[in-house]
Amino acid sequence: MGPDVVGAMRALYDAEQVPRAAALAPAAIDCVYGDHPRNRLDLYREGEGEALRPVLLFVHGGGFLVGDKGGTSGWANAHVGRWAAGHGLLGAVMNYRLAPDETWPAGAEDVAAAVDWLRANAAQHGGDPDRILLLGTSAGAVHVSAFLKLRPDHAKLVRAAALLSGLYGFTPLDERDMLYYGPQHAYAGRMPRQVVVDTELPLLLACAEFDPPRFQAEWAGLLEARLDRHGALPRAHYASGHNHYSMAMHLGTSDRRLADEILSFFATYS
Repeated sequence: MGPDVVGAMRALYDAEQVPRAAALAPAAIDCVYGDHPRNRLDLYREGEGEALRPVLLFVHGGGFLVGDKGGTSGWANAHVGRWAAGHGLLGAVMNYRLAPDETWPAGAEDVAAAVDWLRANAAQHGGDPDRILLLGTSAGAVHVSAFLKLRPDHAKLVRAAALLSGLYGFTPLDERDMLYYGPQHAYAGRMPRQVVVDTELPLLLACAEFDPPRFQAEWAGLLEARLDRHGALPRAHYASGHNHYSMAMHLGTSDRRLADEILSFFATYS
């Protein structure tokens, strides 16, 4: 992990992602869903028509400290909105507040505020407010799962969630995480572990072959806990050949394995 790997992944996918970025501009940019300057989201849509389409809200990663929805600053993260739009969805890509200036539970609160905004406004942009789907990667997966904890009514607000390489509370706190979560003694009570085990909301859980071991342990721990709790595994995907960053960055490229799994999963519940 690190900026060198991020740069290498962007270079690897530029040939496929840059033309797609040039071909589809945001349908709406910097929609204000909250009071903070980072409470903004962009919308992507292809085609017209009166029928409302499902809404996919993407929450980017960045280790709680960095990340941007893209759109005007580059293809990364914005590409997920474009990919969703290309498959008949209204793609929404959000920014959220970052540590260390903003701490737990800011990310979950922002996901909740974005969902509330989409429920109130998606129809104006061709999206169905009753068919919202969540997709988060890394810290974004953390914030999506924490949204489930923050909002006990989450199953009435969204249809399903796909979590890529997230942290749910099955491994010890990392020192870097304290910038968001605070001290070690507060960590367990702030993680969404129990709710992602117990929720009846349909979940797709994914990790990568070259994810750091901690993320693989989180994925395996949650799968085992869900099996014990529900008597069946949730929908799951192991992305062979991929790493922590390429998991989300390759969506929309010629490698369709994860993309097809996510689309098939969401189609079941939307």
